[in-house]
Amino acid sequence: MDHAHPLGASQLFIDGQRRPAADGRTYPLYNPARPGELVGHAARAGAADVEAAFDAAQRAFPAWRDLSCAERAEYLQRIAVHLTSDEADFEARIRLFTREHGKVLKESRIEMGRLGGRFVQVASYAQRLDTQDVMKGPPFDTVVGHQPRGVALLVVPWNWPLSILGAKLPQALLAGNTVVIKLPENSSMAPAMTVARIAEALPPGVVNLITGSSSEIGDAMLTHPAVRMINFTGSIPVGRHVMKMAAEQLVPVTLELGGNDAALVLEDAVLDQAAFQRMYLGAFMTSGQICMALKRLYVHRSRYDEVVDGLSAMAAAQVVGDGLLPETTMGPVNNRRQLKVVTDMLAQARAAGAEVRECGTVPDEALYRAGFFQKPALVLDPAPHLDIVREEQFGPALPIIPIDGEAQGMAMANDTRFGLCSSVWTRDMARAWRLARQFDAGYTYINTHGPLGQDDRGPFGGFKQSGVGRNLGFEGVLSFRGYHTITGPQGSLA
Repeated sequence: MDHAHPLGASQLFIDGQRRPAADGRTYPLYNPARPGELVGHAARAGAADVEAAFDAAQRAFPAWRDLSCAERAEYLQRIAVHLTSDEADFEARIRLFTREHGKVLKESRIEMGRLGGRFVQVASYAQRLDTQDVMKGPPFDTVVGHQPRGVALLVVPWNWPLSILGAKLPQALLAGNTVVIKLPENSSMAPAMTVARIAEALPPGVVNLITGSSSEIGDAMLTHPAVRMINFTGSIPVGRHVMKMAAEQLVPVTLELGGNDAALVLEDAVLDQAAFQRMYLGAFMTSGQICMALKRLYVHRSRYDEVVDGLSAMAAAQVVGDGLLPETTMGPVNNRRQLKVVTDMLAQARAAGAEVRECGTVPDEALYRAGFFQKPALVLDPAPHLDIVREEQFGPALPIIPIDGEAQGMAMANDTRFGLCSSVWTRDMARAWRLARQFDAGYTYINTHGPLGQDDRGPFGGFKQSGVGRNLGFEGVLSFRGYHTITGPQGSLA
C-alpha cells in the first residue's frame, strides 16, 4: 500500500483502505495557537461510511476471533514496529499533531512514541489470556473461559487521543475483537494518519476508522446493530448519553470520564525541586488538559507557603506560546470553548476574593492575545463552593487550599462527585499506603501525580461519576471478553 499522504488532509480507513468520505465531504482544522491558520482538512463521514465501517468489522470478526492469542499478539508486535518504521512520516505526524492540537513538540513526541510500547505490553498478556479454569466433578466437569465480544466501538477524546487509544485498541485486538474507531473532531488529522498505519498492518476490516461530526453520526454508531462493546473516554454529560444509547441494544460499556483529582501534601512531605517538578507537571502538563491531572491541591498549613512559593517559581519559569517553537514549554488550550471554561473559573474566583497568580513568560503578546492561551494560574485558598474547586477545570489553573490535618484533607478530597485519580505526598511510606487506600478514586499515586507516575500494568478508571469499568492492565483486556462456561457430565473431560 502507498503510505504517502498529503500533510494537509486525512482520510477514513475502512476495510483495509484509506478512503475519503463517501460523499467527499471534509471539515477544516485550525491551529489553536494561531486560530486563523488553517492546518488542513479531515474526512467528514456520513451514514454510508458508518455502515461500511461496521460491515467491514463484522465480516472480519470470525477470522480474527479464530486466531490464537499468540497469533494476535504477533500482529501487535508488528504494529509497534510499523508505527515508527518510516522516520520521515513519524516526524511529520508529530509536527502536524502539534499544529492541530497545540501541545508542545516534546509532548506530541511522547504521545506518538509511547503508542507502540502499549501494543508491546498488551502482546505480553497473550499467554495469560489463553487460559481457562477447569473444575472436574462431582457433580459435573466444567470449564470457565472467555471469548471475544465481537465488534467494539472505541471513542477517544481530543486531549491525548493516541495515548488513550493505546489504552483500549491493543486490548480489544488481543481479546479477539474487531473495531471501529471514532476520533474526536478536534485534532484528528495526525491521529487518523497514525491509526491508518495501525490498520494497514492488520487484515482488512479488523480496524476501521471514522472521523467527522459526533452530532451527525454519533448516535448511529452507538446504536448500530453490529456493536457488541462500547469503550468511551470523554466528558460526564456525553458519557451519560453514551450509556443511554448503549441501553437501547443492551451493549456493555466502559466509560472513562472526567476527574477532579485531589492531592494531599502532608506536613512531612519531601518538598525539594524534584518534588515541585513532579507536582507542577502533574497539574499543568498539556496545559492541564489531562483527565488524570492534579486539579485540587490540599496542603498542610505548616507547608502551605512553601508549596505556593515552590509552584509559583515553577510556573514563572514557563514560556507560553506556539508549541512548535523550541523555547515554548506550554502551548495553548485546544479550543475556544475549553479556554472559556477556564477563564470563567478564574474570573469567578477573583470576584469572590481569592488571589489568582498568573505566571510565566509570554514572548509574543500579539500571538497570546490572538490564540487560545492561558498562562499557568494558581488560585490561592479559594472558597470550597467555587467552580475552580468543585468542577474539573481541564486547563492550566490549580486551586491550592490549606488543611490542618490528614482527616480534614481526606474528607475534603473525597467530597466530590468525581473519583478518577488522587495522590498523597509524605515521606512516611506506611502512612502513604494507609491513606492511599482511603481515597474514593480508581487510581492513587504516592509522591507524584499523573502520566509520569502511571504504571500501565494496573487497570485505570474511576468511581462515582468518573466512570464505569477499566482500561489498561490485564483487566483492560478482559473487559473486551465475555465469560463462557461449558459444563458436561462428570468424567467427560479428558
